[in-house]
This record gives sequence, C-alpha cells and structure tokens, in this order.
Amino acid sequence: MNLTFLRLGWRTLWRDLRAGELRLLMVAVTLAVAALSSVGFFADRLQGGLQRDARQLLGGDAVVASDQPTPAAFVERAQALGLQSVTTLGFPTMARASDAQGGAAKLVALKSVQPGYPLRGSLTVSAGPGMVGQATRDIPTPGEVWVDEPLLQALELRVGDVLLLGDAQLRIARTIVIEPDRGSGFMSFAPRAMLNAADLPATGLVQPASRLTYRFAVAGPEAAVQQFSQWAAVEAQKPAIHGVRIESLESGRPEMTQTLDRAQKFLNLVALLAALLSAVAVALAARGFAASHLDASALLRVLGQSQATIAWSYTFEFALVGLCASALGVVLGFGVHYVFVLLLAGLVESALPAASLWPALLGLGVGLTLLLAFGLPPVLQLAQVPPLRVIRRDVGALRPASLAVLALGVLGFAALLLVVSRDLKLGLIAVGGFAAAVVLFAAMAWVVVKLLRRTVNEATAPRWLVLATRQISARPAYAVVQVSSLAVGLLALVLLVLLRTDLIASWRQATPPDAPNRFVINVQPDQADAFQQALQAAGVRQYDWYPMIRGRLVAVNDRPVGPDDYTEDRAKRLVDREFNLSNAAQAPAHNQVVAGRWTPQEKGAISVEEGLADTLGLRLGDRLRFDIGGVQTDARITSLRKVDWGSMRANFFAMYPVDHLDGVAVTYLAAYRAPNAPGFDNALVRQFPNITNVDMGATLAQVQRVLDQVIRAVEFLFAFTLAAGLVVLFAAVTATREERAREFAIMRALGARASLLRQVQRAELAGVGLLAGFLASSVAVAVGWALARYVFDFHWTASLWVPLAGSAAGAVLALLAGWWGLREVLQRPVVDMLRRTAE
Repeated sequence: MNLTFLRLGWRTLWRDLRAGELRLLMVAVTLAVAALSSVGFFADRLQGGLQRDARQLLGGDAVVASDQPTPAAFVERAQALGLQSVTTLGFPTMARASDAQGGAAKLVALKSVQPGYPLRGSLTVSAGPGMVGQATRDIPTPGEVWVDEPLLQALELRVGDVLLLGDAQLRIARTIVIEPDRGSGFMSFAPRAMLNAADLPATGLVQPASRLTYRFAVAGPEAAVQQFSQWAAVEAQKPAIHGVRIESLESGRPEMTQTLDRAQKFLNLVALLAALLSAVAVALAARGFAASHLDASALLRVLGQSQATIAWSYTFEFALVGLCASALGVVLGFGVHYVFVLLLAGLVESALPAASLWPALLGLGVGLTLLLAFGLPPVLQLAQVPPLRVIRRDVGALRPASLAVLALGVLGFAALLLVVSRDLKLGLIAVGGFAAAVVLFAAMAWVVVKLLRRTVNEATAPRWLVLATRQISARPAYAVVQVSSLAVGLLALVLLVLLRTDLIASWRQATPPDAPNRFVINVQPDQADAFQQALQAAGVRQYDWYPMIRGRLVAVNDRPVGPDDYTEDRAKRLVDREFNLSNAAQAPAHNQVVAGRWTPQEKGAISVEEGLADTLGLRLGDRLRFDIGGVQTDARITSLRKVDWGSMRANFFAMYPVDHLDGVAVTYLAAYRAPNAPGFDNALVRQFPNITNVDMGATLAQVQRVLDQVIRAVEFLFAFTLAAGLVVLFAAVTATREERAREFAIMRALGARASLLRQVQRAELAGVGLLAGFLASSVAVAVGWALARYVFDFHWTASLWVPLAGSAAGAVLALLAGWWGLREVLQRPVVDMLRRTAE
C-alpha cells in the first residue's frame, strides 16, 4: 500500500463519517463554536454601534460640561480650530399648569437650546401623544416649549395649552419622542421641557444660586476635534479652572454601558460553560474513537504503513472534521445572534452595523483548538499501536495522554477562553474554577472508589449491589474518569440552573419591581411629622426617611484638602463640591458594611461608601472634617459600606451612626412607592409646595424592561449549553460501553440473568451519578458565589438544598443517559461477544 497520509486520511474520514463514529465529536465542537460565535457576533456589532452612535448620544463630537458658563478659553479655542459649537443649559425646576386648568405642578428637567442643536443626531418629535414621531433639525421657536409626554399626563394638559415656567407662559407645541443627548444624570429622570434660549431670561429662573449645567458641544473634522479634546482635557486640569469636565460615552451615558456590560457578562458566562462542557465531550468522544480504531491501526502497521503516515493521516482527518464543525458552528452562531439582536432591541436605538470577520475567525480558532487540544492526543496513540495486536488483543491498549501534550492543549484552550470572556475575572473564575474542579473531582472519586469496596459487606449485601461494587472497584481508573466527567458536566448544568434562578433573581432584587419610584427632597424639619402622616394616610407603609445635610470635605487627618491634591478627575469633582450627608442610628438595611463596624449612637464616628474611600484614598481610622453651613465637624471613619447606586433606594456617600446631629441645618429625604390613587402627587405638592418630587416610575420600568430583555437572551443561549451538557453526560456514560458489554457477556455466560445485570447497571450508574452530582453542586455553589461577588457585583447566598438536589439530579440524569446509551449492551448475543473477546 503506497498511500500518502492525505489519501489515507481522506479515506478514513469518509469511512468514519458513514459509520457515525465522528458524530459526537462534531456535535460537541459545533455547539461550542455556535455558542461562542453567537455572543461574539452580537458583542462585535454592539460595540460597533456604540462607537458609531457615541457622537449622537453626546450631541456632538466632543462636549465640555461645567456648572458655570463655559470658560471663554474653550469657546475661543473651538473657534480658532474652525469647529461648529452650540451651548445648552439645563437645570431642575417646577412647571405648572394655569389655575384655569387645575394648577398642578411637576418637577421638570428644563433645557434651553440654541439654533444648530443638536450638532450630531437629531431630535424626534410628534404632534401629540401617541402620534408617529418624526426626526427634525428644528428647535422650539420663541414662545414655544416642547415637552415629554409624561409631563402632559401629570399636569393634565394637551398640545396647544400653556405651560408656566417661572414668570414665562409658553405654548406647548410638540412632544419629545427621542432626545439623543438626554444623558443619565439625576435630573434626566424628570420629564423634559425644552425651550428656545431666547425665552430663558423671561422665565427669571436663572439666579446666582441656581444649580445649572452648561454643555458646550463642538463638531467638525476629526483631526480638529481630536486636537480640541486633547487641549480641553489638559486645560480642565489647571488650578484656575473649576467644575469643568470633558464628557465621553462612558461618562455621558453610564446606564447604557453598565447595562450592556452586565448583559454581555451573563451571555459570555453561558457561552464559556458551553465551551468548557464541549471540551470534556470532545476528550471523552475522542478516547472512545481511538479505542474503536486500535485494531484498524494495527492492521495498517501490518500492511506496511509507517507511524508517521498514520499519525499525519489522523491529524489530517481531525483537522478537516474540526474545520467543518467549526464552520457549521460559525454559520449557526451567526444566525443565532440575530435572535439576541431581537431580544435586546432597544438597548441601542438605531440599527447595528454589520459584524466584522473577527468573531468568525475566533470561532474557527476555538473549534480547531478544541478538537486538536482535547481530541487529538488520544488519537495520536493509534500510530504507536504495535502490529502484534492483530494476533494478541491484550497489547497496544490506550495509555493516559502525554501530560506535556495535554497541558499544552489545555493551556492554549484556556488562554483562548480568557480572550473570549472579555473580562479577566469572569474568565479566571470560570476556567480556573473548572480546572480546580477537575482535580478535586478526580481526587475525591479515587478516595470514594477505594472506600467503596471496604464499606459494602458482600456476605449480607444484595447480590446486585455486590456486583455493582465489584464493577466499579475493579477498574478504578475508569470509575474516576467517569465520575469526573459526569461531575464536570453536572457542574455546568447546576451553574446554569443557579444562573437561571438564583443569580438572575439576585440581579432582579438589585432593582426590584416594587422599588421606590418617588424621591422627595427639601422636606423641612417642621414639616416632617405632617409629611409622614400624609404618606401613611395615602396607604404608604414602607418608605426610606433620612435627614439630608449638605457638607464639603475640607480636611483629612487635619490636613486641608482641595481639588489640586488629587490627580483623578472624579476625585477632583468630589472634593470640589458639597456632599449629601445623613445620619441614622442603625445602618441602612440595603447597605452592606464591608469593613470596620457600625456602632449605633457612636459619637465622633462616620461611615463612608467604599467607592468614595477608594477614590479619595481614605482608610478606616482616618479623620474627616466637613464644613456644614459654616460649622466644621470632625469624625473618624469607623466603617465602610457597599452601596448599590442602581438599587433605587436612598443612599449617601457618608453617614453618621447617630439619630441626631446638633447644630446643623437639615432637610429630609423620603423614598417610597407611590400609591395608585390618581392625583396623589399633585395633592402632596399642594400641601407642601416647597418640596421637590422626582418621579422615577418611568426609569424603574425601563430598568425592569432591560432586565427582562437580557434574561430572555440568557435563557435562549441556555439551550446551547444545556445541549452541550447532555452531550457530555452521554459521552461520559457510554465511554466504557465496550468494556461493559464484554463483562456482561461473561456474567451472562456464567448464568447471570438479564434482570440481575440491569439492576447492576442501574446501581452503578445511580451511584456514579449520585457522587458526581454531590461534588458538582458543592463546587457550583462556590463558583456561583465567586461570580456573584466578583463579576456581577451583587449579594447571593446559595440554598442548602442545592447539594441535595444536585445529587438527586445527577443520579437521574446518569440513569437516563445510561438507558439511552447502554440499552443495547444487554441485547448483544453472548456468543458473538465472547468470540470477539477471544480474538
């Protein structure tokens, strides 16, 4: 036989495909590549869409935001570079209906715009509520105001009615459908009222103490914009410049980036589980493939084929299989990612750009690496099968794979998964957790197998249990491999169940549907009792109620501090402004003390949010001095709190652990879920006209809608990983099918009934599944906690039922997989099996 390895590889490939011996390998690789590439295509298009839309989201190519009129130097620099520019001014204020139309009042986010706004993107407005929106390059004409539809509902007004803003009366001309540069600041949650900059002086709302936000947007050639941005970033750091910052997509729209980041992490985690499961399935299926080709390889050696030719032929065969399965997975993943685009519609407003070739290339690389790293090592041993095996079946058996080859493949695959994860912590926990779990599973399985024979009393135990125990303990290496493989598959499945139930439930609890949807500030001390009575009378039983104190940090450990003492932009802004401080004897239930101790009624103590402490370099024991209305107070940091700013609860950077502070001016803040009673908000504002009532209902509904979208996408991808898990279970259970068939044939020849052998098989599978399920669920709890704590950043505690349920599920799944994969073992003719064993 003068065949080249290419011809030999092609012939063996065609024969194995017709025989179905490569089916399990191809399914495992296809599932892994499809799961990873579908997420990759979606993430690639999403990132491209965000980069494309960043300018529209900002309303310009670059934006200088400040709390004072934009410094002249920035305006002059933009003009010198030939850039277009436009300034908008925004601040909170109260809008009112006329007395003739009820006189209702509502907090609005007022915005004055100039001709040319927005420089990038366009407004979408409609002629009235429920009508189709149309893009426009116009702005409100003098005497007109454009508003969000919820403002009309709150004030019971219609388009054409008059809206009172300060001293001005403006006619409502349009409703705003889309405002590209809306942003995500606190006041962006209030309904928008947009007017022409020429009408702003007539309102009389801009006063020396007003809290205003100026946004100076520029647009023009990319080179000029980049030059301006670099200059502005340096200029904003100068000591003479205060309260100026350069906005980017991340700073201007953090709710967009944070939501998409967490969604992508969830999707990446499920895809990683699919890839890890597929790696186990490929390794098991490849070993079974190699075991079934031992005789054929020995015959090739007898016919004169060299070891090199056989090795290269199988490498060629597996490379073609990997390429075809990977290409099929990429095509399937490309189709699946459109489902993600549909399920997550709305997270990016406009159509996404086309995907690049990178996800496809990455998918092909993952598939080939998966097959070559985990499938090829046992198959390459076929080249070393001695010709003597043709007459002696006891020689040339498969050996454990070379540690060097296996380690190299595992490291390469792990590195590739870390790249795919797009998050180092996520990748290290998922990949590292699985690697550590495999070692733990193997060690524990070895110990249990050794103890099993000693614990079963063969004199008193049922016969089926004795035979099952002998089956397992007679081949401890096979038992360890089977338990470890099953445990890895079950580990991913249990993690998926926890992800689908507990982890997602914890994410929902971070922003629950019944979270407070009203924030009321500026409640005066003499109104506190009456205000709380008004809430209770309306049926509001649970609400956050905290004093709110304005204070500026002036010294740390008796050393005066200012913006110039810090290099980070956020630290400069924090020190340059007043904090919202509060006090309470008991720590807020929705805050977690992560360092130090909160001691109720401890004088001279203060608790600080951990993110603020990191930004300003604060530690436990540091002394902070705040200037509160001209009164300076010192306190020592005794605890650090973890605060979830997306929880829709009342949160503060710093809190004193006492129920009362002497000598400081306070107002009160209330956060509650408003009753469904119509007119409640308007009645509350009439009774307490000085309060500021912020309606967060629309924002809360939007957050829940996004959560529902992401969860549906995760559940859809869940199907891929579930399929990969079932493939692993099937491969693990059927890995020793031929050995079982020979052993059962011998026992049947010695007189064992088929019913007894079925009991033996069921007992063995149930025992292996029970052990694998317990080990997998125990490790899954630890990995799930690490993911919740270090990746998704929310609190999660596993239930005690998880190991018990995991054990039961492992036993049931092992029995089902064994019934499907091993059902024909007991049906083979005894004579045929004995003849094959003797050959």
